[in-house]
Amino acid sequence: MLGPCLDSIAGFGEIVIVDSGSVDGTLDLIAQYRSRGWPIRLLHRDWTGFAAQKQFALDQCAHEWCLSLDCDERLTADLRQAISHLPLGQTGPVAYSFARLDWLPGYGYVPRLVHTHRHARLFRRSRAGYDLSALLHEGLVLDGDVVPIPVGRLLHFRNLSVGSELDKANGYATLKARQKFAAGERTGPVRIVTRPLWRFVKSYLLQRYFVCGIPGFIYAALLGIYVFLTEAKLYRLQAGADIPEEA
Repeated sequence: MLGPCLDSIAGFGEIVIVDSGSVDGTLDLIAQYRSRGWPIRLLHRDWTGFAAQKQFALDQCAHEWCLSLDCDERLTADLRQAISHLPLGQTGPVAYSFARLDWLPGYGYVPRLVHTHRHARLFRRSRAGYDLSALLHEGLVLDGDVVPIPVGRLLHFRNLSVGSELDKANGYATLKARQKFAAGERTGPVRIVTRPLWRFVKSYLLQRYFVCGIPGFIYAALLGIYVFLTEAKLYRLQAGADIPEEA
């Protein structure tokens, strides 16, 4: 997935990649791009969590304006062009946001009729930082205004098997439950039943993933399963039955 991500940011002045021990050919791929003159700085750092890894990467950047991407994301050509024409001066907003489209196996990228969230990913380094207390869904803390970019999209190529999706949801649910428990949040029978159902309804009907047919139904159902796992693990935590690290 990394190759298309790098291709989508051709022409950027600096590319910082933080690797935590890849053994799947990622480092060889990066070496190929560097041999062709791509301005890639490859750094190794043992895994310390999503927010901490991204903050470390951000601290290594030399430029004031930074774009944060995961390896399974890439910019559309019109979004890259829109970014290149932004007035990135010393005044104005501290960040720009754009919509992200998910890839659904068996369908492709969701259409614009599906409601998608906007993400602030292009920002001033001196006015932004990651919330290091967040174990999951790490977000930027921005000191100033965020302006939306209406043109182009951020593409999220989530081409995973159902088994991989469930493994990922299970791991994320563990982190989310621990984060909620540490913040003093508690659950009960009503939440365990209603929250997963609400997450499914919200995604499938309100966000209109139903327009994607069966792939949209599967996506919404998997989100409901993730919420159920989070609530179940939170219940176990508050009952004194801690979650093993690998669960």
